[in-house]
Amino acid sequence: MINLTVNGSKVSVPVEGDTPLLWVIRDVLGMTGTKFGCGIGQCGACTVHVDGSPVRSCLTQVSDVADREVMTIEGIGATKSGKAVQDAWLALDVVQCGYCQSGQIMSAAALIEMTPEPTDTDIDQGMTGNICRCGTYVRIREAIKQAAKAAAGK
Repeated sequence: MINLTVNGSKVSVPVEGDTPLLWVIRDVLGMTGTKFGCGIGQCGACTVHVDGSPVRSCLTQVSDVADREVMTIEGIGATKSGKAVQDAWLALDVVQCGYCQSGQIMSAAALIEMTPEPTDTDIDQGMTGNICRCGTYVRIREAIKQAAKAAAGK
């Protein structure tokens, strides 16, 4: 059994330690918002937070997050930055096909937490590795700027 906290709830999962966190989240815990994209950490669709930092859950072994805080797309709206990002995503109609968006939102929320007033360069660096095949990067950038202002109360 591996113990971890997911979206604020303590859970014990009966899996081998080398099981990818992505499959624990999706298959064991039944939370399918975190997506499988490439399986090699290149696309960002599987991004979750571990102790507040964005990580690629397809590459992270569940044993590496034992006794740590994991936040998924299902829980990010409970945080100030996550709620601001989700609201901005809706207001600016960011989503096209939507497949990458959970990873995009998770990376954007972490970016705003780490850099409350991100510049274009900060956004480019913070969102590196999150691929949107539909090319909604202009809307993503604008949504991050709007979310940062909202999270800061501006």
